[in-house]
Amino acid sequence: MSFTFIHAADIHLDSPLKGLEKYEGAPIEDIRNATREALKNLVNLAIERNVSFLIIAGDLYDGDWKDYNTGLFFVRQMTRLQQAGINVYMIRGNHDAQSIITKELKLPDNVKEFPVHQPTTEVDEELKVALHGQGFMTRSVTENLSKDYPRKKEGYLNIGILHTSATGREGHENYAPCSVEDLIAKGYDYWALGHIHLREALHAYDPVILFPGNIQGRHIRETGEKGCTIVHVKDGSIDAYEHQAIDVIRWEVCTVDVSFAETMEDVIEEARMQLEQLQQQTDGRFLAVRFQLTGASPMHNQLIVNKEYVMNNLRSMAITLGDVWVEKIKFNTTRLVDLDQLKEQHTPVATILEFLENVKEDEGTLQLLLEEFKDIYHALPYEVKHGEDGFHFSDSSALKDRLQEVEDLILYHFQTKEGAR
Repeated sequence: MSFTFIHAADIHLDSPLKGLEKYEGAPIEDIRNATREALKNLVNLAIERNVSFLIIAGDLYDGDWKDYNTGLFFVRQMTRLQQAGINVYMIRGNHDAQSIITKELKLPDNVKEFPVHQPTTEVDEELKVALHGQGFMTRSVTENLSKDYPRKKEGYLNIGILHTSATGREGHENYAPCSVEDLIAKGYDYWALGHIHLREALHAYDPVILFPGNIQGRHIRETGEKGCTIVHVKDGSIDAYEHQAIDVIRWEVCTVDVSFAETMEDVIEEARMQLEQLQQQTDGRFLAVRFQLTGASPMHNQLIVNKEYVMNNLRSMAITLGDVWVEKIKFNTTRLVDLDQLKEQHTPVATILEFLENVKEDEGTLQLLLEEFKDIYHALPYEVKHGEDGFHFSDSSALKDRLQEVEDLILYHFQTKEGAR
């Protein structure tokens, strides 16, 4: 018996995409619907490829539904698969554990959900496939669920479905941990894993043990192609498998080296060239991009002082290219000015710079400055105090970074006045 099935995971339906800063021309609503459109693409792919079944290895939902529309949307997509004669096998993960989801809708008969109390087996006698799985009862499952999975069913293609951190991955909670050896010991032909959002094959063949990654990136830490795995079965064995991109929005970091830029126009033009190259790699998808300006540049001080100008000109350029949204602009350039040489000149500016350098090395002074800032802490906006670029009022290293920006401002205004003489 030869057939094809799809292995997907971590759909996070209706997940709120992070970092959606609004500005004129930003297609925020299109971005918000990305997880729904990606699920539609998954269903379309299953129908177009005439697959025998679809596996969803946990985290179909991102958490409890805001309202029933999330569930109704999923039912509608599963009904399309039912009409095409395609079964769906799914388990719950940490984000849609049984204890988290409070609302419920009856699903079409083609959807088979594995229980959360113990692993069970679903058998397709026509295809000679045995699927083994167990979902999460609670968000935090710390025991090795795979140990209780049944042994393989002889004479069948055996597939294990498991939401797990495996041996642990950076950025992911350590849920249902297990080793590759634990999974191999079960004698299955394929392990359909979920939870890790980066595609990764833990074992290439005999058995295949694979994370397909999530189907839609949700923030800048989930860059590159996102999608599912198409698995080809021939004569009752795994013959081949392939990644299929189905994401709607592609998140990417656009690194722009401005080392040789002499004007603001040079910076924008270099960014345009790099962005156009990224666009060519997205196959027409919408691009959510973070610009990262780098390099030791004569433009460094100007960029720091004129951040708002640079940011909005990059956004404007992205709008003209079309289908691009600028998530953020990071200024990681460095100055060309030699501070040590400046300090040797014994000018007023050199005295100020030397004082700032001494402050950065004096932990006692830094702590005194942090104490002064505590008085205005509650008056500052939330985004100033939190997030990736937030100022941490208990962290002296954050204060050192700000003092370096002060140095850049002083140098900029000093150089501007020198040039005007």
